[in-house]
Amino acid sequence: MTAVLPLDRLTVGIVQMGMVTDPTVNLARALGFISDAAEKGAQLVCLPELFSWQYFCQTKDFKNFSLAEPIPGPTTQALEALALERKVTLVTSIFEYQKPGTYYNTAVVIDRKNGYLGKYRKMHIPDESGYFEKFYFTPGDLGFKSFSTDVGECGVMVCWDQWYPEAARLTALNGAQILIFPTAIGWHPEEKEVLGARQHEAWELVQRAHGITNGCFVVAVNRVGFEKHPDKATGIEFWGQTFVSAPDGCVLGRASVAEEEVFIVELNMDELLEFRLNWPFFRDRRIDAYEDITSQFLSEKSITIKD
Repeated sequence: MTAVLPLDRLTVGIVQMGMVTDPTVNLARALGFISDAAEKGAQLVCLPELFSWQYFCQTKDFKNFSLAEPIPGPTTQALEALALERKVTLVTSIFEYQKPGTYYNTAVVIDRKNGYLGKYRKMHIPDESGYFEKFYFTPGDLGFKSFSTDVGECGVMVCWDQWYPEAARLTALNGAQILIFPTAIGWHPEEKEVLGARQHEAWELVQRAHGITNGCFVVAVNRVGFEKHPDKATGIEFWGQTFVSAPDGCVLGRASVAEEEVFIVELNMDELLEFRLNWPFFRDRRIDAYEDITSQFLSEKSITIKD
């Protein structure tokens, strides 16, 4: 199930950045950050979710559909040119226009000299206050995928996907050695004092757990900074804290809460093979007993919330 690793050691560059309201500026800054990571030795560089714009899903506004573009398209072409020049593999997320009325939140993989390898469309679409993604995005239709790149098998999901163990497992079963999650997640300022620490801890723990149960490295790349709601005094404080973890869940590197950063983490790919030999979770799976996992619920029992 594990492919031969092309590299014994892989240097990953992670770009934690904030966004402005001008997509041209965001793209130019992202290209600069990628070049910086490459100069520091990065072979794989990852950007946050929807890096081209501020997080427009805080509101439901039909004007925002004009931000979408086809894939391949202008942004992937700019990334391809830089990936070839800098000899890096790139992963990020773009607002994809497919046809009138059909739009996706799509991760793309650009592979050095091989160019655009393909895309993954976000499967799980949230919808809650400040995160009105169901207004904009059609649920993904490409399934869970791993991409065979020059630097290894990269399994790519997007943000809300990171909460679902089924997504990580199916991606790993497709061959992934690294689970990559471009992300845009943060605090509602009015909740931060009471819930902030617990929300962040849950976010990090669940992804590290995906790495453990699937014997994978995890790269979770968040944006940073406060983005004001267009019509209110409130907004979202994106909590940064981009991190990389090993197959045993150990955090290999973590960015700050509030600062833009380009940081480098070296992955010892031999750890992946060793971990899967010593913790053979794939071997011991009881696939004969899991057929009910495709049911929405197995019981009508519910939790009663007291007044």
